This record gives sequence, structure tokens and C-alpha cells, in this order.
Amino acid sequence: MTETPLHDPIALAKALMACPSVTPVDAGAQDLLETWLERLGFEVHRVTFGDVPNLYATRGQGQRLCFAGHTDVVPPGQVDAWTSPPFEPSVEDGMLRGRGASDMKGAIAAFLAAIARAEGTPPLSLLITGDEEGPGLDGTKKMLGWMAEQGYSFDHCLVGEPTSREVLGDMMKVGRRGSMNAIITIEGRQGHVAYPHRAENPMPAAAHIAEALASLDLDGGYEHFQPSNLEVTGWGSAKTAENVIPADAWIRLNVRFNPNWTGETLVAHLETVIGEAAGGAKWSWHPRVSGEAFLNEDPALAGLVTKAVRKVTGRAPELSTSGGTSDARFIAKVSPCVEFGLSGQTMHQVDEQVPAVDVERLTDIYSEIIALYKDGL
Repeated sequence: MTETPLHDPIALAKALMACPSVTPVDAGAQDLLETWLERLGFEVHRVTFGDVPNLYATRGQGQRLCFAGHTDVVPPGQVDAWTSPPFEPSVEDGMLRGRGASDMKGAIAAFLAAIARAEGTPPLSLLITGDEEGPGLDGTKKMLGWMAEQGYSFDHCLVGEPTSREVLGDMMKVGRRGSMNAIITIEGRQGHVAYPHRAENPMPAAAHIAEALASLDLDGGYEHFQPSNLEVTGWGSAKTAENVIPADAWIRLNVRFNPNWTGETLVAHLETVIGEAAGGAKWSWHPRVSGEAFLNEDPALAGLVTKAVRKVTGRAPELSTSGGTSDARFIAKVSPCVEFGLSGQTMHQVDEQVPAVDVERLTDIYSEIIALYKDGL
């Protein structure tokens, strides 16, 4: 069997994309990485938490740059709607197509190829998880704890998420908004609609709370961040007969917040808002902060990546904090980190694809980042 050429990012990407590694199933993706990294002289550790496979690889001693990413992908969706099977990657009309092309097996392949092409590198490591697209409980977060226990660390981190917006190199992430989800339950007393005095309808209080939340102005923004926003994503009550006042009602919400807030201060503020809007109605809620807002406080790292991107593409990426959450929310607690990768225009979609030339150019960018880091941050 012919070995995959490690200097060829397209060949590496296609091999990874052929593994149907839908969270948390690995389907051989990290087996491939282990083999390739060992060929490149890395010490590889495989660590499983629950059903989630994870990998940490390290090479060299000294100030260390870590590349972080994930081999898991979202389900393909309606398979019949794909131009070609989602786990049979192909390059057609210049486009690398298949699940994971953009998010983010293409970037992993580019980083590996950049290492293989380098004549010499600084100390490097790779932190790869299998549940970034899932709950995020048994992946990077626990791996960072495991690394601390084992005495492993890194000084800076490059996360290979698909950050480019329209064209390769037009955006990098220097932070992310925090995210909080919550379900509010308003208690009432069930009864017949013809005898409302014998019941307690929770719906008016639910409407007041939903209106208060939907109209809430949390802040005016933060450096590199847009204003925090709260979205009411659903509300209703238990399904009953048309002539029955329900026993309770519920409201579901999500908040994407900037560093004006921590999860703790946001929860406290919203509790006050909900309590005032409830008008005496009995209510409870279950808030869950899935990630705190963070901003990269090390401009040297962002400057290094910008210099590499400009050399290869001729453009300086916008420093952004837009989009959803990523595992950078965990990594930022232990190391300065930025995110830079391919275009995310088709991630999670049917016919996920990126220009094959962009995978090659991303390899060039990663090569330049490695070389610049070797010369000293």
C-alpha cells in the first residue's frame, strides 16, 4: 500500500475526509494522523474521554507553537442532495469537495504538509479533538487538564478553524463572544378557560418576560466586538386542549456576549430583568454558559499571522471576533491564541467545498507562520 505523501495537502485532506468521523465517531481519522505524525518525528499520545478520541503530539524543546483543531464533522444531511458522496472526496472544477473540506480537515492537512515541507521548525505540538462539533465536554477542555497533569504545555496556539469570509486571508479571529443558553419556566395552575379565576394562567407573565428579554439592550460593544445580543429562540406551553389554561409556560433563549460581561455577571443581570418582568409570577430557570468571551491579549501573535498572510496573499486579514464559539474558548485560558483557516462559506452545508488552490495557499501561509515563529515571536 502506497504511503500518503506528507508534503501534499490535497492528498492528506482527501484521506482524512474519506473517514466518516461524525461526532464522536473517529472512523480512522486520528489513526491516520498518528501514523503521519510519527513519520514526522512527533511523540503522539492518544487519550479518550467517554466516547471521544483525542490526540496530542509534540516535537522539540523550547518555546512551543501548538496547532489545534478537530477531526470530527457534522452529519452530511441529505446525502442524495450532494453532487458526489460526502465521504468520497474529490477535486472537480478546482474545488475540493466533501464533508470536512472547510471545517476543518483541509486546515489540518495544510498544517501537516507545512511541517513536512519545512527544512526546520520550532518546537511544535498538535492538539486534535473528536468532539468540537458536539457537546465539547470530553475534548479540548479535558485534554488541557490532562496535559497539565502530564506536564505538557505550549506558549502560543493557532486554531485552524475556517475563519476566512469571502477569500482566503480576509479575516482571522482574535477572540470570540461568550455564549449562554437558558430555559425559563413560568409556573401556573391548570384550569378551564371558562373559569379563569380557578386557574392561574402563566402565559401573560411569559409574554412580559419574552418582551423584556427581546428588547434588552445589553451594551454598546467592546474593542473588536459587536454589541452583545440576546435572542429569544422559542416559547410556548405544554400541548393541551383548546379550552384548557396550561399549568406552565417556557421560554428558551441564547445570549452571545462580549467581554463587558462574564457568565456570572450576565446571569445575575438577567435574573433581575426576568424577576421584574414576571410581575410576581413564580418562575425558575436553568442558565448554562458554554463559553466565556475572550480576546487575544498578545498582539505579537496576531501580527505574526498577519505578516504571513500578507506575504502569501497580499492582504491583511481583518481582526474579528464574529461567528460562533470554538475550542479557542478553552485554549485562551492557558495560552494566547488566534484562529486562521480556510473559507467557511460552505461549512456544515450540502456540497461542502473549498478551492483546492486555497488548501495549497493555506499550506504556504502555515509554512510562513512556522518559519516566522522559529525566528522568534
